[in-house]
Amino acid sequence: MTMKASFANLIQSETPVLIDFWATWCGPCKAMMPVLDELKAELGDRVRIIKIDVDKNIDLAADMKVMGVPTFMLFHQGKELWRQPGVLTKEALKQVIETTV
Repeated sequence: MTMKASFANLIQSETPVLIDFWATWCGPCKAMMPVLDELKAELGDRVRIIKIDVDKNIDLAADMKVMGVPTFMLFHQGKELWRQPGVLTKEALKQVIETTV
């Protein structure tokens, strides 16, 4: 199964899916790791958080028009509901998830 097919299946979820397009060399991406861990701990099964390394998934990042990292996207039932690049607070991400889906 290709990454594109896996990604398409992944975002079809009934549970909201927060995608983090990131890179190992990206300082702001590393700064987001504990924020995402805290968000997952707080929201539990109410959201899936998936990290996608843009360097290992160049075609997918290009298809999704990721221009910089980190870039966050929120999907629900296959639809992109929200997208934003850059560093965000846990509170901002939580609000997006709770008010968008």
